[in-house]
Amino acid sequence: MHAKVYSATTIGINAHVVDVEVDLSFGLINFFIVGLADKAIKESKERVRAALKNSGFRMPERLVTVNLAPASLKKEDVLFDVPITIAILQAAGLIALNVQLIQETLFLGELSLDGNIKPVRGVLSIAHSAVLQGKKRIIIPHDNVHEASLVKDIEIIGVKSLIELVGYLRGEITIEPTPSCFDQFEQERLQYLVNFDQVKGQALAKRALQVAAAGRHNVIFIGSPGAGKTMLAKRLGTILPPMSFDEVIETTKIYSIAGLLGNQPLVVQRPFRAPHHTISQAGLVGGGSVPKPGEISLAHNGVLFLDELPEYTRSVLEVLREPLENGHVLISRASCAIDYPSSFLLIAAMNPCPCGFYGDRKKTCICSPMHIAKYLSKLSGPLLDRIDLHVHVASIDYQELKHSALAKKSSEEMYDDVQRAVAIQYKRLGRAARNATMTSTEVEQLCVLTPDAEQTIKAAFDKLGLSMRGYHKILKISRTIADLQASEMIEKHHIQEAIMYRSLDQKLNVIQ
Repeated sequence: MHAKVYSATTIGINAHVVDVEVDLSFGLINFFIVGLADKAIKESKERVRAALKNSGFRMPERLVTVNLAPASLKKEDVLFDVPITIAILQAAGLIALNVQLIQETLFLGELSLDGNIKPVRGVLSIAHSAVLQGKKRIIIPHDNVHEASLVKDIEIIGVKSLIELVGYLRGEITIEPTPSCFDQFEQERLQYLVNFDQVKGQALAKRALQVAAAGRHNVIFIGSPGAGKTMLAKRLGTILPPMSFDEVIETTKIYSIAGLLGNQPLVVQRPFRAPHHTISQAGLVGGGSVPKPGEISLAHNGVLFLDELPEYTRSVLEVLREPLENGHVLISRASCAIDYPSSFLLIAAMNPCPCGFYGDRKKTCICSPMHIAKYLSKLSGPLLDRIDLHVHVASIDYQELKHSALAKKSSEEMYDDVQRAVAIQYKRLGRAARNATMTSTEVEQLCVLTPDAEQTIKAAFDKLGLSMRGYHKILKISRTIADLQASEMIEKHHIQEAIMYRSLDQKLNVIQ
């Protein structure tokens, strides 16, 4: 007696259909699961036995062999409990599913010992892939229906228990499909508890963050303790453009795979991740025998904030170089290689020296040049070169604290300017891209300079000893500054402002 139903497993943020085959044979009573299954799946036999018994069904007294095909595909997690159970009931003749229903349906779910069906991870990715595979229906735990309901053109059947599921498959009860909320999705301007008008002074840092938000440029703040670096970084999300529908889907997939959705069906606000400086390389990039997303993937389409940057180990910082350049990270293991999207906006913050007061106008630095050099040596030149905007955040005095008119510039005002600049970029590039992601060819074609601007960048190239990457960074930043002012050509003052944001790494080299 043989039966087959269909399920799926996730590799990275993508899903793959899995054939769940069951064979019942005469012989010594036993239960085998084959097909490159991990330990959690192999333990399914105990959950299946108990769930069947406590739901009023009798486990067939046969040799039970379960095959998860293709055998070359690594499977993990507990979402195969339900399809294995349904295939056993079908093989034993306790339910009779027609061929069309089997071909059109995916089954997912973890079983409790009492027969209840518990939620699983990765349902959004699986539902999305099911549509692409031509499936018509997905039967999932009831607690996962909100997550899956964003997917269009597929029936979503949520079930709470094995008894309810069997009743549905036998036609004894009716379960109405959960309607898709695809057409109801609207990205509204989110309300935040923080605002840039709460930050006193720091006009340069605010301007740098506005440029970063408009062109998707990475930023590093260098300043004394208490100057407001963290306060500024936490308010960046208030001026970022809203997430597109595709970005919402992709980000939600990552959080679904990581099991971090909780009770929210969607991630509609750009992520803000701020890992502690003691994080491991695997925690930042992702890891495990079958790698799970790390912090850089959880920050995809959002912000990754690294406070006290030199306190991170150098090996951890160096793994940021490829994701910053390519927008994804490839994690290779013996069993598989997984590519996770990791396109994030990096905001880093650091003190200029171990005591934190080098160059401060209020307190005197007590660090020796050797200590400062050792402190800064954790930051490699190639890493700094990938950070577009280098901004000094100075401590403010009392008059600036009380009377600065620039402190009144709110997130709403800054957001409007950013939106206009982003709209210009979308129209120019013809896709959902930003100035920071322009290719070398696009930089040469789209960054048109006036004669004065040309002379300015030529002088800077020779004086600062810019690399080709640094030269292109200045052009990209200049293009963003020009977009914020709705200027078609890049003018001299745009180049000058961009050079100001790229000169701090030269100062660090002098210190070292």
